[in-house]
Amino acid sequence: MTYLGESAALLTSACWALNSVCFTVAGRRVGSASVNLVRLLMAWGVLVLLHLALYGSPFPLQAGTARLGWLGVSGLIGFALADAVLFESFLLIGPRLAMLLMTLSPIFSALLAWLFLGQGLSLPKLLAMVVTLGGIAWVVWGDGEHEAHPHLWRGILLGVGGALGQSVGLVFSMKGLAGGFPPISANLIRVTAGLAALLLYFGATDRLRRTLGGLHDGRAAAFIGLGAVTGPVLGVVLSLVAIAKAPMGVAATLMSLSPVILLPVAHFVFKEKVGGHAILGTLLALAGAAALFFV
Repeated sequence: MTYLGESAALLTSACWALNSVCFTVAGRRVGSASVNLVRLLMAWGVLVLLHLALYGSPFPLQAGTARLGWLGVSGLIGFALADAVLFESFLLIGPRLAMLLMTLSPIFSALLAWLFLGQGLSLPKLLAMVVTLGGIAWVVWGDGEHEAHPHLWRGILLGVGGALGQSVGLVFSMKGLAGGFPPISANLIRVTAGLAALLLYFGATDRLRRTLGGLHDGRAAAFIGLGAVTGPVLGVVLSLVAIAKAPMGVAATLMSLSPVILLPVAHFVFKEKVGGHAILGTLLALAGAAALFFV
């Protein structure tokens, strides 16, 4: 066995961890709105060139109306909305806590499947949700995170919003990927939709020039560029490969390891206090999220 999907999922976690650090550093210099727009602009350029080199065309026009619709809505929700609130959460509570809140995404996915797809919620699944929520709560209150972050509740609400948006976007992505559609083509459609939405929004509110100002800060632009390659380009393509080539439960579990990877980063790079409660609570939250796919 080649374990292509599992390897892609593990690399996805590493990409998410790295790009969350890059966007946090850049966001503290130029703001989360500028980071969100500039990184999509950079990612879109890279994806167009990559698609041209691999498939001989800059955009997958042959995708069909229905597929374009599913993937376009996925990009609008995932990139323009969910990531916008997630990046603001990075600034308020740091990448470690914000990414930990993203472990709520499997819970939201299970709830969405129950509400809209008629899938049942068994007692073991409900218990797994409780374990995930308990792990997150233990991290936040067990090590005094509520004292360390003055804007904790706003950051938590934004992080929860990011997790919910990612779950909704994933549902639409799976519809768009049906039939073996290439992940790179799918991602280009998603990024194009997200970028177009942000350009229209900032243009209509007369904030486009100011928001693009992040490009004038060389250090911020470098971090945004690295984050764009490891996030919307490499990370997302790897995640699409993961869900296409590996069992959903295994892929989702491996893609949720970013908070574990970020524990030493938070301690050594952002000088956060990372005690035993943070480590055990993070592992507990991840165990609950993983259990959702196996019970």
